[in-house]
Amino acid sequence: MHKMTENIAKETRRELKTLTGAQIFLECLKEEGVNEIFGYPGGVILHIYDELYSCDFIKHYLVRHEQGAIHAAEGYARVTGKPGVALVTSGPGACNTITGLANAYYDGYPIVVFTGQVASNLIGNDAFQEADIVGITRPCCKHNYLVKDVKDLPRIIKEAFHIATTGKPGPVVIDMPKDVLVNKTEFIYPEKIHLPGYNPTYNGHPLQIAKALNLLYKAERPVIMCGGGVIASEASEEIFKLAKVLNIPVVNTLMGTGGFPQTDELSLGMVGMHGTYWANHAVTNCDVLFAVGARFSDRVTGKISKFCCDAKIVHIDIDPCSISKNVPVDIPIVGDAKSILGDMLGIINPQEIQKKAEDKFCWIQQINEWKKKKAEPTVNSHKLNPLKVIEQIYEETKDKNPVIATEVGQHQMWTALLYKFDRPRNFVSSGGLGTMGFGFPAAMGAQVACPDRLVINVAGDGSIQMNIQELATCVHYNIPVKTFIINNGYLGMVRQWQERLFNEHYSHTVMTGPDYVKLAEAYGATGFRVEKEEDLIPTIHKAIETPGPVIVDFIVESMEAVFPWVLAGEPICNVLLCKGQNKCQKHNCDNCI
Repeated sequence: MHKMTENIAKETRRELKTLTGAQIFLECLKEEGVNEIFGYPGGVILHIYDELYSCDFIKHYLVRHEQGAIHAAEGYARVTGKPGVALVTSGPGACNTITGLANAYYDGYPIVVFTGQVASNLIGNDAFQEADIVGITRPCCKHNYLVKDVKDLPRIIKEAFHIATTGKPGPVVIDMPKDVLVNKTEFIYPEKIHLPGYNPTYNGHPLQIAKALNLLYKAERPVIMCGGGVIASEASEEIFKLAKVLNIPVVNTLMGTGGFPQTDELSLGMVGMHGTYWANHAVTNCDVLFAVGARFSDRVTGKISKFCCDAKIVHIDIDPCSISKNVPVDIPIVGDAKSILGDMLGIINPQEIQKKAEDKFCWIQQINEWKKKKAEPTVNSHKLNPLKVIEQIYEETKDKNPVIATEVGQHQMWTALLYKFDRPRNFVSSGGLGTMGFGFPAAMGAQVACPDRLVINVAGDGSIQMNIQELATCVHYNIPVKTFIINNGYLGMVRQWQERLFNEHYSHTVMTGPDYVKLAEAYGATGFRVEKEEDLIPTIHKAIETPGPVIVDFIVESMEAVFPWVLAGEPICNVLLCKGQNKCQKHNCDNCI
């Protein structure tokens, strides 16, 4: 019997494939269902690129900068919910990933980044293109690995994809020395993983869920806050049902945009520094704030001591470290938003809903009164107004179910305020890190993930230049991203702060940009320029209908500012609606200081 078992074991070993680390890398990606990766080759990872030469199951996109690869992988992850994958070489290549890793880490999106490393015997010897990528990335990724033995590579890759996509999603880095990619071993992809210290909680505590629901029953002025965790956990349907059943208005954070349909009557739009007047006042005056998958960042809360002073706060989050980190919470519920909201919907008592129907009706009426106070364009000139441009982009594309990406700055806030997102994963923007240069490569990644959809990147003339080189990638692979530049000739958001807070000292914020039409043509793309309002709609249509990547340069009013606006450190109820000092003559209100 023992001899028979031994023979079976020998036969099994014969059937196992002996592969190099580079071959194992590709086989592992195949096992994980990865079809597209973004990368840039270099010396220590040439063995992988040699295998990619004849690989028929992975499409590799050669970016023009490693930062672009990471943002593209994140854009891919944002619209699909699946992990994006990037591959870069050692030293400077790996170091160029840091901004992208930090961006994905702050906003909680799953990417797996593979970096090359010098041979194991050279690590620590200041070898050519050596960098301690494990040490460098430790603060800005969910987990990282240095592979020391080719036998460990399949297990590590399996663990990396698991860690990136479970709990609160985030980036994972795998650093692969050159000798690991050359060495051979028998390839076995593990069926299971064993991570004793990593066990995310998915199911909320039943008693906490019941307590939260009872609090919502009794609330006279409740508000639901929809954060990015709603989108990450695919809980949009559950939060919509809960809001409708309990008749509770909903605000969203920037990362929660699209988690609740913004055209719905219960949607109050974005909350925080550039949130709507009514969203900020509803949160300030609520008696119960029901926050789902939100971090309570400083941009949302404003002055912490004045945030929801008289409210009970319920906070659902899969990351226990996020609960009560910035804002004290009355009822914490650790777990997956979709699971917890589903459990809550399952125990709703219709009789309890009726008891407070009248109070909630009065609350909705009060919010409707606040809705009468709106920010408007603050500068009258012959130039295009950027608000008008964003509004027109929305009107001409809203029925096409587009993916809208943004860079960072004024155009980002105008898009978040004026474009009504009714579906999750249609808004791709940098939140926690606020990364200029994010939008274009992220839109590129989103377009790779959704080749048949319209993908638009709304950019500023400052941000777009930070990763404009990826236009070559889009042309090379015919990735038809449409980039709409809101060109005001300034670093607009910084200029706005200088105007208000630094006595109009516009220190180094004037931008001299290229001719974007000629630039597009130089890359092999199509470019248009719009300076008159009558050309706005025809050019938007032309850009959408033109095959391949397109840049549209909208020359807009330079001095327009983003309103509403809560100055840093102020309570979020101190909402400025225009540029006036002390008292706003236009609105006859006390909202301008």
